[in-house]
Amino acid sequence: MTLTLAAADKVLADNFAPWVLDLGLSVIALDEHGAVLRLPWSDRLAREGGGLSGQALMAAADTATVIAVAAARGGFVPMTTVQQSISFQRPVLGTDVLVRARLTKAGKRMAFADITMTAEGTDETAAHATAVYALLG
Repeated sequence: MTLTLAAADKVLADNFAPWVLDLGLSVIALDEHGAVLRLPWSDRLAREGGGLSGQALMAAADTATVIAVAAARGGFVPMTTVQQSISFQRPVLGTDVLVRARLTKAGKRMAFADITMTAEGTDETAAHATAVYALLG
């Protein structure tokens, strides 16, 4: 059973640290294999030179994967990040980022994800991540 967008936004609001919520992420699409979140542009998240910071992109990738697992499971389950690797391919300047987390394998105890981040309005990848999670519940 896939979550509704409203239920996914509630998972986001109820299960993440205040500083993650301060990123302003919103869930814009879900299915049984993944989730798409929007990371809104903010000057507060920009680094020297005006590009969106890598830390914000990594946190968005991590958060999107938790929502993707919740969508696949029909609700939030406690989990912890085991591994996350990211490659930054081009800067994001002055625009929102779409964070697409696709589960490549979701077992009883582990979940694996592929995450692509693009500046809104383009198909060019700004960053690509892979992640592994231990499911605790």
